[in-house]
Amino acid sequence: MNSNEKQPLVQVKDVCKYFHVGKHADLKAVDHVSFDIYKGETVGLVGESGCGKSTMGRCMIRLYEPTSGEVIYDGKDITKLSKAEQKEFCQKVQMIFQNPYASLNSRMTVKEIVGEGLKEHGMPSKEADEKVQQLLETVGLNKDHMSRFPHEFSGGQRQRIGIARALSVNPDFIICDEPISALDVSVQAQVINMLKELQEERGLTYLFIAHDLSVVKYISDRVIVMYLGTVVETAETEELYSNTLHPYTKALLSAIPEADPDKAKANKRIQIKGEIPSPINPKNCCRFAERCQYATDRCFNEMPKLREMAPGHMVACHLCDEQ
Repeated sequence: MNSNEKQPLVQVKDVCKYFHVGKHADLKAVDHVSFDIYKGETVGLVGESGCGKSTMGRCMIRLYEPTSGEVIYDGKDITKLSKAEQKEFCQKVQMIFQNPYASLNSRMTVKEIVGEGLKEHGMPSKEADEKVQQLLETVGLNKDHMSRFPHEFSGGQRQRIGIARALSVNPDFIICDEPISALDVSVQAQVINMLKELQEERGLTYLFIAHDLSVVKYISDRVIVMYLGTVVETAETEELYSNTLHPYTKALLSAIPEADPDKAKANKRIQIKGEIPSPINPKNCCRFAERCQYATDRCFNEMPKLREMAPGHMVACHLCDEQ
């Protein structure tokens, strides 16, 4: 895909999301983040727990209102939509949540959960019931499951129900917020393959939020790496994994388990020392400096900017500037 020839489906422009935690204290969960997503592609958003990736996803669907910045979907700023445009946006953009049990209403049957969006957008009950049955069959379930409640299903089945709910209104863009992290490994593979098949059949666009870099490599066209609320590196998947530039990204990739014992011995794990700094009122410098073995005085005094080091390969690191 040549991104330069296409208009992005989603544009995140200098988005910040701060949470007030004291009189003069702000937790900067997302801090001046920008990126584009093009129609039909899967963009992986990765980083350690607490880096702000899930918060970023929630800002993109307006579960959180950004503190500043813009999220442009299909040419429109989602924070400035009319009531009618907001309803259309909710139909075009859906989210698959991390916890397949907490995200489903325990008091509702599967038919009610999956059919809720259909009825909200005006589909008659009988037609909605038929559509629910089709959706359940699409995700590997059947009509016998329609009358059951979430607690009667396994974790993998519950996640399939969540996927069916997201698909119910025929969205174009789905934010997958760690959709497999709570599942067994064998079930993870089934869900990932199903997401890929659905993307091919329906022309879906995904933002895939995860911390498992081996899964992200398999499913993503491009990868964005976040650390403590900021983007530190982004590139097409093959480029990022074969030509890693940021020290933090290198450490993350070195932690991917290797099935081949010989390769596992040859691959040296890069240990990140120290604790993750507090995201409350962080210093205006490289957020990774305190844990980076290559940090210089400049890293502790100046915030690095994202720069293009190769076509489509952006990195925020003073060391790369000096090379």
